[in-house]
Amino acid sequence: MPREAGGDKDRVRRPFDLTAALLARALAPVLALSLPPRCPGCAVPVDSDHRFCAACWSHLRFLAPPWCARCNAPFDHDQGEGAWCAPCLADPPRHDGVRAAVAYGPVARRLALKLKYGGRIGVADTMAALMVKGLPDAIDLFVPVPLHRWRLWSRGFNQAALIARALARRTGTRVDVAALTRIRRTDVLRGLNGQRRRRAVAGAFRVPDSQAVAGRSVVLVDDVYTSGATADACTRALLKAGAVSVTIVCWARVVADHGAADTGTWAD
Repeated sequence: MPREAGGDKDRVRRPFDLTAALLARALAPVLALSLPPRCPGCAVPVDSDHRFCAACWSHLRFLAPPWCARCNAPFDHDQGEGAWCAPCLADPPRHDGVRAAVAYGPVARRLALKLKYGGRIGVADTMAALMVKGLPDAIDLFVPVPLHRWRLWSRGFNQAALIARALARRTGTRVDVAALTRIRRTDVLRGLNGQRRRRAVAGAFRVPDSQAVAGRSVVLVDDVYTSGATADACTRALLKAGAVSVTIVCWARVVADHGAADTGTWAD
């Protein structure tokens, strides 16, 4: 009589898995004492993972209405339903809004630096936990803003892709890190005005296979939104490939009255 495939392996694996689970449960209190959860902003001990201390939490400015109905830039006061900001009236964006969890400030910057340059990849989950609340209702696909292959090689990871994967785990929505590629290196955008930034990234992004995004509502994921030049170039490529809509979702957004002076670390 034929033996069921994998039967012996399963019989060996099950006791091992049970032992590992019991051991992990027994060691959990010890690990909690020796390696307590820490605030993502300042590293003081906190109650659980991905939680902020009271001081850091109070310094996060969460972005919510009232805001521009087109780009979600925050308003100082309610200007009525459907109101657009002056930049959108002058030059309507191609995207369907920028959903940022927080305004760019000292604590938001600290987290972004830990992820981007400190290699603290767990910060992506912390960001996603707060970003998920601002996601649009219709999402077919998460697409991270891509790095050029040489920058990806030197850094070892794409922080936008880490955030996108964390959002996908929380929502069950598919993520495609290869749907959009950066086909050429771009000059450092720091210090450039808006027009020169847009010129620098023009044509830098491409969708290798239009079937990956055609007919889909795409959420473009990034860590920090500054001038919008990179996001606009990505949006143009995605829409050209047939995406129904593109909404930008990010951890932090530079707003005029909240930390806008200290953004030199970001190319965009």
